[in-house]
Amino acid sequence: MKNRLKVLRAERDWTQADLASQLEVSRQTINAIEKGKFDPSLPLAFKAAKLFGLSIEDIFQYDAE
Repeated sequence: MKNRLKVLRAERDWTQADLASQLEVSRQTINAIEKGKFDPSLPLAFKAAKLFGLSIEDIFQYDAE
């Protein structure tokens, strides 16, 4: 799954730890999602979308590869 999490986070000058704190996950979870090594749960995806004021599809895109 591709995502724009790193770009959205950088636009706000947030560290991975800042974002992790707001989403109530570990910094390692944010790192893994940004690198495409971990797909977020649906509740986490909804939480991120609400935090950024975007739809889930604006942040996460399914990549069949």
